[in-house]
Amino acid sequence: MLPFWIALQFLSSLPIRLSGMPAPQALGRSLLFYPLVGVLFGSILMGLNLLLDGTPLLLHAALLLAAWVLLSGGLHLDGLADSADAWLGGFGDRERTLTIMKDPRSGPIAVVTLVIVLLLKFTAVLALVEQHHSVGLLLAPVIGRASMLGLFLTTPYVRAGGLGQALADHLPRRLGAQVLALTTLACVLVAGWAGLWSVLFATVGFFGLRRLMIQRLGGSTGDTAGALLELLETLVVVTLALR
Repeated sequence: MLPFWIALQFLSSLPIRLSGMPAPQALGRSLLFYPLVGVLFGSILMGLNLLLDGTPLLLHAALLLAAWVLLSGGLHLDGLADSADAWLGGFGDRERTLTIMKDPRSGPIAVVTLVIVLLLKFTAVLALVEQHHSVGLLLAPVIGRASMLGLFLTTPYVRAGGLGQALADHLPRRLGAQVLALTTLACVLVAGWAGLWSVLFATVGFFGLRRLMIQRLGGSTGDTAGALLELLETLVVVTLALR
């Protein structure tokens, strides 16, 4: 179960503390548990949604979104902000884009991007609460984290060294593909048509964003993986809110 705890420690703000640096093989296998971390997040959000029943709708949605952000510690929003800054400021140049991603400061485009994404997610969550369609609170975290597994399976990692490289090098690829297939099947079985539409739209979004990464960088980074997760989560809840 060590790979699961690694995944949970990396992807969440929950008080998980592992002693020492895990072996590279355990780091690679932790990717297999990313969808399961999504299940945990989604279950917490659905439970909180039940507890908030009867709360004014705007406050209800705001508290759900706040919990959603706090669960991940804003990690993936940081990746989205860095990617947004780099994509605009990189002017199409690979090395400049990678350099900007490493800058901890956030520019105006990062702030605007975060505001837009959080606003879309908030209004979509509000619509799902109003429609009593809470399954979206489960599907979005699962699909978002499964997309990170899919990215590491299909896309070169372009920063040599570090945690991301260990994840990419030691991911069991056959098992990874099986986990993705099982995750897709589970989404459809649990949520029916909502699950199917969510997976289809997320798949289109995944390949569109992956293509941008390949064109600009030749692969992915930790920041672009975080951006992918945030954008696909938003796409899933918006898609379900519009149905």
